Amino acid sequence: MRPLLVINVVGLTPSLLKHTPRLRAVGQAGSIATLGTVLPAVTCSAQATMLTGRMPCEHGIVGNGWYFRDIAEVWFWRQSNRLVGCEEEKLWNAGRRRFGDRFTVAKMFWWYNMYAEVDLAATPRPVYAADGRKLPSIYTDPPELKADLQGGLGQFPLFDFWGPKAGIRSSAWIADATQRVMEREQPSVTLCYLPHLDYDLQRFGPHAPEAVRACGEIDAVAGGLAEWAIERGHTVAVLSEYGITPVSDGVHLNRALRKAGLVRVQEVDLGWELLDCGACEAFAVADHQLAHVYVKNPQRIGEVKAILESTPGVAEVLDRGAQAAYGIHHERAGELVAVAAPDRWFTYYYWLDDAKMPDFARSVDIHRKPGYDPVELFVDPALAFPKLRIAGKLAKKMLGFRMLMDVIGTDARLVRGSHGCLPASTDDGPLLLTSDSRSRSDHVAMTDVRDLLLDLIADA
Repeated sequence: MRPLLVINVVGLTPSLLKHTPRLRAVGQAGSIATLGTVLPAVTCSAQATMLTGRMPCEHGIVGNGWYFRDIAEVWFWRQSNRLVGCEEEKLWNAGRRRFGDRFTVAKMFWWYNMYAEVDLAATPRPVYAADGRKLPSIYTDPPELKADLQGGLGQFPLFDFWGPKAGIRSSAWIADATQRVMEREQPSVTLCYLPHLDYDLQRFGPHAPEAVRACGEIDAVAGGLAEWAIERGHTVAVLSEYGITPVSDGVHLNRALRKAGLVRVQEVDLGWELLDCGACEAFAVADHQLAHVYVKNPQRIGEVKAILESTPGVAEVLDRGAQAAYGIHHERAGELVAVAAPDRWFTYYYWLDDAKMPDFARSVDIHRKPGYDPVELFVDPALAFPKLRIAGKLAKKMLGFRMLMDVIGTDARLVRGSHGCLPASTDDGPLLLTSDSRSRSDHVAMTDVRDLLLDLIADA
């Protein structure tokens, strides 16, 4: 076996490759291919497909989150690998069948990391203290790996991984942690997730100067890691999950459904409104440019579909039959799936009066919001002296006072890039580069990635 490093450079596309010369050189020495994706073109669905070789209708990861009907709650960004079906098809189990027990895998920050049957794992896992604090931390297997990584590299920079501060520092830390694990443990396959491009491409759009700068930053980190691995005899594969396209505004599906009398909320004593999923006749779980719409009464599916189709910014609404054509017809999927127009994305917003928005709406809170919220990448531009405001809140936290970091806005027009739809052009979709010319191909289906990676490990 030849050891393999797989670097997931989120958001890298053929059209952006000209801005990443070190990564481009990896492919020029081996192979460069466009990569097919799945609907929805989002992190969890794409990664599950690449690592199982199966579509969402089989592995069950229909998005970054969905409605758990049995507990009547929406959950995003769960981490247990047991949510991913097709256990025997996962890369590590397929690899052990092919290469025997000497085949080992390190999973560095790829999603659904916890309890995966890999040999080494590390993933973000903040600690939520009883007094309301969110403490940066990671989860590792084996547990002692956490002390080794944070002892050698410092505390994982969680607040640089997501939120208004999100930037290159978190990806650089992950790359350093990956190198440390590879040096010490020498796994057969190392999966490394570097999310940096996701941030400024969503903030500013894929064609903005800030996007070009971000390409240079990730090229230094990912390109440096790739060169280090190649020098030590590793094969390197660089891939991405999706491309990010320009958007101009959000679409508020839950507000449209609420105006039609289908969404129900509960008003808490402080005046906030909370989405009451279990009581709704229909509601949407927004996930970038795709939304799962859950309809309680099957006889009302046609009515709900008509409302969605008449909502500006909705390109397509898929019923169960249409979902099958895209391989997303799983029991976790909504009775309907809405797909945004190419220049729009879906918000989770369900309140009609800003005076009744929940307190978490203006904070970074990926688990409490019943949908994905890219506006968390921005400090509200309407705030006067935002740095002073944030410093004051941090001072309160340091003194032990409870405080709400309510500095995020709710203006969907701030977001300038999104993903989730199938790309209109392969130049704006994901790609796959390898340092091994044996894998030379112009295009690779996402369901073929697992087997291609295993082939790269095999000796010539």
